[in-house]
Amino acid sequence: MALELWETLKESITAYTGLSPATFFTVIAISLALYHVVSGFFGSSPQHHARSFEEMEPLPPPVQVGEISEDELKQYDGSDSKKPLLMAIKGQIYDVSQSRMFYGPGGPYALFAGKDASRALAKMSFEEKDLTGDVSGLGAFELEALQDWEYKFMSKYVKVGTVKTKEVPVTNGSEPSGSAEAVEATDKEAAKQTEDSPSENPAAVTEDTSATEAEKKDE
Repeated sequence: MALELWETLKESITAYTGLSPATFFTVIAISLALYHVVSGFFGSSPQHHARSFEEMEPLPPPVQVGEISEDELKQYDGSDSKKPLLMAIKGQIYDVSQSRMFYGPGGPYALFAGKDASRALAKMSFEEKDLTGDVSGLGAFELEALQDWEYKFMSKYVKVGTVKTKEVPVTNGSEPSGSAEAVEATDKEAAKQTEDSPSENPAAVTEDTSATEAEKKDE
C-alpha cells in the first residue's frame, strides 16, 4: 500500500512540476532552510530594534548639583538609575552618565564613580586608599597624568558642581588656649589694678616738700 502511494506521488510530482522527485525534494529542503533563516532574521528584528532604541534614547540634560560634600557625592555612584552618574577630579564634579558602560555598575572604572578619584587617576591605581582627592606628595609624572585626565573630562563631560572642602580649625601656637578670651581678661585685670592703685601727683609731692622746708626755717 505504501509503495503504491509513493509511486503515485512520484508520478504526480513529475506531472505537475516537471521535476524529478529527487530534484523536487531538494528544492523543498532548500526553500525550508531559506525560510527559517529569513524568518529568524525578521522575527528577532522588532526586539533588536527596541533594544537599539533604548540604547540610543537621549540622556536627560545634566543637572547642576552645586557645591556638595563627599558623602553627598557618593549618592551618584550609579546604584540609583534615576540619578545621574557623577565623578569628580580635582574637586570639580562632572556628569559621566554618557559613559555608564565604563563608570557605571559593572564597568571597569565603576569604583571611581561617586568619588573624587584624583589620586587614583594620577597613579592609575584601583586601591581603596587612593580613591581620594588628596594629591599631595605626587610626582611630576603623576601630576602630568592627572592634568591629562582633567583635560579629557573638561572636553567630554559637563561640569555640574564642586566638592565642598572640609573646614580645618586654625590654631595659633603662639597664643595660649582660649587666646582671645585670656588676653581680653588679662587686659581688663591690668586696667582694674591700675585704677585701684593710688595716683602719684608730682605737683602735690612738690607742694608738700616746700611746706616742710618752710617750717624748718621758722624753727
